This record gives sequence, structure tokens and C-alpha cells, in this order.
Amino acid sequence: MRTPGFAEIYQSYFGFVWSITRYLGVEQAELDDIVQDIFITIHGRLSTLERPESLRSWIYSICRRTVSAYYRTKRRKLINTGTACMEAELDWATPQYITEQSEQVQLMWSLLEKLDVRKREIFVLVELEEMTAPEVAAAIGIPLNTVYSRARAARQELEEILQRHQARIQVQGCANSP
Repeated sequence: MRTPGFAEIYQSYFGFVWSITRYLGVEQAELDDIVQDIFITIHGRLSTLERPESLRSWIYSICRRTVSAYYRTKRRKLINTGTACMEAELDWATPQYITEQSEQVQLMWSLLEKLDVRKREIFVLVELEEMTAPEVAAAIGIPLNTVYSRARAARQELEEILQRHQARIQVQGCANSP
């Protein structure tokens, strides 16, 4: 398989990079800059791509490292200005992002927020971004069976969370009836 040129990668993967960067919690105001940094990195490292068939997972790993660096820099700036330090885990859904979305997306994110970060990351990549388990394993650097295990656990946990949510809605609806 041939390695596509940068222009082709940009055209094909811009939406993927933008949505992954957003899923990883980059604030809307900084999203364009981070996406640009990711594509600068892709351009600079394209010659190091050893397996063109794993391009998508290679791009995801660049997104992940770039966003991680973004959070480290942001934490340092907050510490240097005397502001409280951010949490070490990725904040997948900022309040601004939630208010910008429809009710269904708000519900999805509120349910996803109840998953632990590791399960949520796998679920988003497998279910929402439709990456294969081998792609996810390569991108994150974890064993393939761990991907399958976390994906299964995330689906089960989300199903239970959704059932509890629906039961609460039903109880609230009965309480509001005349």
C-alpha cells in the first residue's frame, strides 16, 4: 500500500482529526490551533510512517499526544498564574461544548461522562469514530484483547446507565402528572 500525500491525508482526515480533538476535550476557542498543530506534526512526520495501512491509528496517536501536550501546557500556564491546577485526566466534554449541542448529544455526553476515561476513550473510538479494534490497540498502545474487553464493558455499563436514566425520567413524568 502506498503512503498518500499530505494534501490527500488532509482532505480525507480533517473531519476525523477535528472530531477526535473535540472528543478529547479541546475547547472550541483553541480547536483550530490544535488541529493545525496536529496537521503540522503529520506533515513533518509523514516520512516516518512505516505502515500506510495503519494511517488512521497513526493519526489518532498524533492527535492524542498533541492534545496531551496541550493539557500539560495549559496546566503549566495555570500554575504559573497562580490558578488551581487542572485535573490530569482528559476532560471530554466542556460545558461550552455541551450547550452548543442538541439534546440527544447532551444526553449522550452526560451518559458517556459516567464511564471511566479508559472505557470512554475506547467506546468513542470504536463506536463513534468506527475505528477497528486493531487500529485502536495500535493507536493507544494497548493489547488487542484489552480493547475488546473495555469496549464490551463500556457498552454494558452504558446500557445500565441508560436504563437508570430512563427509569428516572419515567418516575419524574409520573410525579408531574395531574
